[in-house]
Amino acid sequence: MPADLAVIGLGHLGLPLAQAAVAAGIETVGYDSGPATSAAPGPAGAAGPAGTVATAGATDSTLTAAEIRRMSAAGFRITDNPAELGRVRTAVICAPTQLGADRALDLSAVGEAGHTLAARLRPHTTVILESAAHPGVTEDYLRPILEAGSGLRAGRDFHLAYSPSRLDPGNRTHGIANTPKVIGGLTPACTESAHAFYARLTEKVVRARGLREAETVQLLETNYRHVNIALMNEMAVLCHDLGVDLWDVIRCAETKPYGFQAFRPGPGVGGRSVPLDPNYLPHTTRTPGHPLRMVGLAQEINGRMPQYVIQRCATLLNEHGKSARGARVLLLGVTYKPDLADQEGSPAREIASRLLDLGALVSYHDPFVAGWRVRDRPVPRAESLYEAAANADLTILLQHHRTYDLQGLAVKAQLLLDTRGASPAGAAHRL
Repeated sequence: MPADLAVIGLGHLGLPLAQAAVAAGIETVGYDSGPATSAAPGPAGAAGPAGTVATAGATDSTLTAAEIRRMSAAGFRITDNPAELGRVRTAVICAPTQLGADRALDLSAVGEAGHTLAARLRPHTTVILESAAHPGVTEDYLRPILEAGSGLRAGRDFHLAYSPSRLDPGNRTHGIANTPKVIGGLTPACTESAHAFYARLTEKVVRARGLREAETVQLLETNYRHVNIALMNEMAVLCHDLGVDLWDVIRCAETKPYGFQAFRPGPGVGGRSVPLDPNYLPHTTRTPGHPLRMVGLAQEINGRMPQYVIQRCATLLNEHGKSARGARVLLLGVTYKPDLADQEGSPAREIASRLLDLGALVSYHDPFVAGWRVRDRPVPRAESLYEAAANADLTILLQHHRTYDLQGLAVKAQLLLDTRGASPAGAAHRL
């Protein structure tokens, strides 16, 4: 049976979008040619009764197996048959994008999705890109792929739009339904078509002037986060040197009803939001002489935090007559966000690697991560949290999962370094 919507890419963006669409009563098919999806035994191109998704995809999306089963029961289908894409009225591309070693955005997955869709694209279809993208990607990169592969013209034969994802995994207050959705189209008609689709999912849809304005919303929102976290990380280092309790400073500052929004320091910046610097955009979209210098500096500051954590660890051990070499160090929480299994961009792996370089004996505890590897080697997992903390020379809180009783841990641990400011004042050494 044909579906109203095809979600292309079933990772951390695609599956939650499909979930919201299914909840809104939209007939939805999920397409992914990669290893993130797997269909249970059944007819070719159709998901089985369980509508199963492999662990990688489920972890990336933060959806549970039970949630995916409920989606399947409501009619959601997973397929690797590209012919399904030619039967829908709306196709949303949620392919993953990452920064490469050269800090440039890797658009290969978006291109692959575009080529696959283009070969089946029908007139009057609405195509929307949600993947992280710099200004110009939708029009200058995706549009030519769709037009060349389909023989159709964007803005005349099919609608083309961009909508930045505002998904905040694990947020219990703001979801797709109550978070305003920004959309921008190639033409006013494209914008209205995208508006009509998202109005079925969310309470408020905000029209941007065009494609590039919508794409730049993503750039602004992501860089805003990174720049403000960098400021707090610099303040953390300064306040430690001055003997000032930064966490108390933040508590007081956030009582100001205007002109201040509270951000907090940490051992590094994780997550899937990509800080985009125009210095690393393709030449055709660069703005010579006008780089976002603050973004580059923020990246530098945030990138130094794992090393700063290591310095604090070495100092604490030395102050207690111990060397980092041979020290038993327990890491608590190795995910990038509390109460989620997603490890994307988490600073825990770099911190563990640096500790190993110093000769420390590293173990970890995380209720959401059953197995963890650093440098392709397994890291021992502590089964008994309090016993492990009591035996460790140093315990480092990297992520504050709700299951952690920091008051109790502070009593049990020989040394506790809290990088999240979650422990009671005086109960631990805080970043």
